Amino acid sequence: MAGGDRKYLGGLVRTSEGRISREVFSSRSVYEDELERLFARCWLFVGHASQVPEPGDFVLGRMGEESVIFNRDRNGKLHVFLNTCRHRGMRVCRYDQGNSRKFTCPYHAWVYSDEGGLIAVPKLESGYHNELDTAEWGLIEARVAEYHGYVFACWDEETPGFEDYLGDFRFYFDDYCRTFDGGFGEWEAFGGTFKWRMPCNWKFAAENFGGDYYHNPSHASVDAVILSPAGVEGRHTYDAVTRARELHRLNICFPGIGHTARGEYFKEDYEYMPTYQEMPVVEDYFRECYAKRRERLGEKARFFGHGGTIFPNVSYSNGVQSMGTWNPVGPHETEAWRIFLVPKDAPDEVKNVLRHYVIRYQGPSGLTEQDDMENWGYAHEGARGTIARRFDYHYGMGQGHEKRGWPAEWLGGDIYATEDVSEQNQRAFFDCWARYLDTPPGAQGARKPSAQRAGKNAEAAE
Repeated sequence: MAGGDRKYLGGLVRTSEGRISREVFSSRSVYEDELERLFARCWLFVGHASQVPEPGDFVLGRMGEESVIFNRDRNGKLHVFLNTCRHRGMRVCRYDQGNSRKFTCPYHAWVYSDEGGLIAVPKLESGYHNELDTAEWGLIEARVAEYHGYVFACWDEETPGFEDYLGDFRFYFDDYCRTFDGGFGEWEAFGGTFKWRMPCNWKFAAENFGGDYYHNPSHASVDAVILSPAGVEGRHTYDAVTRARELHRLNICFPGIGHTARGEYFKEDYEYMPTYQEMPVVEDYFRECYAKRRERLGEKARFFGHGGTIFPNVSYSNGVQSMGTWNPVGPHETEAWRIFLVPKDAPDEVKNVLRHYVIRYQGPSGLTEQDDMENWGYAHEGARGTIARRFDYHYGMGQGHEKRGWPAEWLGGDIYATEDVSEQNQRAFFDCWARYLDTPPGAQGARKPSAQRAGKNAEAAE
């Protein structure tokens, strides 16, 4: 597409000038383009494997505006199905979670197996005269990728596989996926999925978690109440450590793929510092984990991730260990879904401390996220005003001062890191966003159940 024909990159999004139009957050036509050109093409987070541990287990998920069923079938395979009957579109599953080997539409009673095949249709002989090819009318299924227990799905066959989609960002997502001892142990989700709605566009949350250190004054009141288990002023589990050691604060982005990360890099090796007051079992656990992490990772243990955003709309948080998905509900509303996780093999005392801490920190009851929601709601008002929409937002902080490959080459490939505060991550996010929206939709069709698989499903169904 010629530069002059680009509506988004170079039009509404002018990151080379540090400017982005407020229409990006408030326009209905922009939102419709997002649904078709972004959410229908990208890998989207749908859940964690621990949410469906047994054959037949399912939870409902979201991909864009659409409800999906994330389940483990009778043979242990993971699936993501569009939660809509092929007959008239009614939801075939209306429970948030459960266990079932079949999904029955309550409208006309079409029945689907847990593998997606259409296995029963009322009046198949007298009404359809046996002319309905059930093998062609199974549930619409997305591509599925499981990565260290985290499950993503994608509708577009042309989108690269999930690991290629991550690219060099894998180092940072791996850092998040590791358990506290530096290995790839098992995490388990607890407490279900926290869901709430916010009066703002979904991109405010995605860019905030992707690298906005500039808003920390917003959390001054939370820091003052000593939310951290360390017993010192602050809201993070790692506050006692990071305040006592020299470090670089990093914003890290990947031009071209939109993923962003943030974290800290310690300038020298340091010994473990107590971060859990008057809890000896918990303190011993984390002290031992820290020793194992340094042994496993060596020099790379000097990087401590704070979180980031996997493009387009899922943000992860280290320390709190949660995944927040910013589901679009029109241009002016977002439905946030958040799950929290703990190490599966941790002592119960550790799990209880982490549970209490994370629920105070994030989610609708979390003091930190309440600050964020207030910011995003008022910021969105500023994107909707008749006069306000005439003036761009400023996205130029740190522009021209990026340091490629700094401070350690092993931190990634084609990355740019800026010490302390910068808006480079937000610029990289919106550059990628604009390229998606400037690309017209092609042959996007979701995968359909093959005749061979649907036939097998029907034979296996009860």
